Amino acid sequence: MSKTADNVKLQNTNEHDRYIQMQIKRDAILQKLRDNGYRITKQRLILIDVILENDCSSCKEIFYKAVKLDSNIGVATVYRMINALEDMGAINRKNMYKLSESEDKGCNEHIYIISLEDGSRKTLTFEQWRKVIKTGLSACGFAGRKKVLSVEIKEKHEKQQLIDNKYR
Repeated sequence: MSKTADNVKLQNTNEHDRYIQMQIKRDAILQKLRDNGYRITKQRLILIDVILENDCSSCKEIFYKAVKLDSNIGVATVYRMINALEDMGAINRKNMYKLSESEDKGCNEHIYIISLEDGSRKTLTFEQWRKVIKTGLSACGFAGRKKVLSVEIKEKHEKQQLIDNKYR
């Protein structure tokens, strides 16, 4: 393959990776909003996308970009959304209204402890934990060559509560 074709392939891969990371952050923000009792409206989705896709330095800048996508979005809606996201720790005003990176950094600061039925315990780093999950998913035919980005553990009744809250 030529150098140009390799560069295009690398650029496409990088763009795809950025898109996937953006979707993961978007989903995390949406889940935080749901967990805090917010409905996911069209306007909130637009505001989240504007924040994710742009380096905005003020609420006014976010407003001007959002109003181009939906003329019904008001300045007060933007301010309320920014305050809600900041209160949840999803964004950081000191970081030019970018989504907080604390979740990404937090993974390497945790240890993962697995307790076995014989009473023994295994302590894993994040990379070891990720490898265990990937190996297990691959053995079951789920993950293929995809990178495992996160794992959530919830009780069965929590899923029903999430469904019930969605339709309130």
